[in-house]
Amino acid sequence: MGRRFLRLILLSDLLAMVIALFVATWVVFGHVVPQEWQLPAGASLWPFVAFVVAGALLGSYLNRRSWANSVPRPSYGRAVAIVGTAMAFTAFGLVTTRAYWSRSLLVVTAGVWLGLALAHRAVHRQRPWEEAMVIVTKEKQLAEDVRDAPHTDVLAVFDPGEQPPAQPFPEGTTIVVDLRAVLSDEMAQFVSSSNLAGYRVRPLIDVYEEHTGRIPMVHLAEGWELTRPVARSGYAPVKRVIDVVGVTLTAPLWLAVAAAVWLIVKADSAGPALYSQARVGKDGKRFILRKFRTMVHDAEASGPRFAAIDDPRITSVGRFLRKSRLDEVPQLWNVLRGDLSLVGPRPERPVFVDQFQRSIPFYGTRHLVRPGVTGWAQVNYGYADDEADTVEKLTYDLYYVKHASLWLDVQILGKSIWTVLTGFGAR
Repeated sequence: MGRRFLRLILLSDLLAMVIALFVATWVVFGHVVPQEWQLPAGASLWPFVAFVVAGALLGSYLNRRSWANSVPRPSYGRAVAIVGTAMAFTAFGLVTTRAYWSRSLLVVTAGVWLGLALAHRAVHRQRPWEEAMVIVTKEKQLAEDVRDAPHTDVLAVFDPGEQPPAQPFPEGTTIVVDLRAVLSDEMAQFVSSSNLAGYRVRPLIDVYEEHTGRIPMVHLAEGWELTRPVARSGYAPVKRVIDVVGVTLTAPLWLAVAAAVWLIVKADSAGPALYSQARVGKDGKRFILRKFRTMVHDAEASGPRFAAIDDPRITSVGRFLRKSRLDEVPQLWNVLRGDLSLVGPRPERPVFVDQFQRSIPFYGTRHLVRPGVTGWAQVNYGYADDEADTVEKLTYDLYYVKHASLWLDVQILGKSIWTVLTGFGAR
């Protein structure tokens, strides 16, 4: 169902692009196909059309890959990303080849295409696709988590040791099986015959991770382990290069922002503008993380503790900085130093790490990768202010450790923009 949905979205985007090209040529030239006398001698619109089409395919491909291991959803932000990528590719191609182009044609094409892409996503969001499934597991909480996820239609949940259903399920139903469970002879026969009958049979852990973006807690408690953490893959050195290049190229922007924020913090309250704090990084090594101060000076004179909702220690400017994430701009220096990555689990303070490693199984596994300025847990769960929340965030962090890739990082960075705009998870 997800693949058919993706094909439908792709075809809708391409159709919107074609319509936009025709509308743009009509608006600019008064004809669907411009007349020869309306173009400079020897000029042709075909290079422009070719670059738009190629850019659309590139943007769609990058959009598809950025889903990583999660299920596809028709978000408006992805429409903006596809059109933006296509237009940037088109502009670059036209400038480098010096082919004929019209600024009005480019602007109208982009505007009409984006409008149609947003419109058809609004229609698709009215009736989102669902994956019908039957789950075979004794872990009822895992089944409930899958049932509560978007795009799932759990028809039934069966205990691995009970009798299988007598009637067949609708065509296209996925049979989801907990491979850790011991199946009765009858249930094993049901799963085998369903597979032979053409039903899709999938492991519960794969379905759970895909639809929730988390690692199942029961697998943590009973011996779950990573199969391919990013630390053992070829992506780690590539990720480091991307971090350094990305921060270096944007240095003029974030240094200007940092200077402005520094002046505002100094003017707002007494104390240093920058706040230094020990954090735990990759392989458990400690480093000094720097942020703009958002609390009153000596806010932790009585000892370290989590920030709470409406925390009185937070200054008025600090509250805005936390919500906008501008307090984290100095961490880009930590990225250059190699303490942090742009994307990864958020680094925690040593006192809390020591506490959590004693009480939460596999907490130290998150230190297999370099921590990040933003991360999968931050864009999906937000702020954790106690041990229970930390356990929930850990399921997202370990999902990232297991599935880290360029495409997942792209998805996280895209979600981070929305997080900054909405202030999601700020305290």
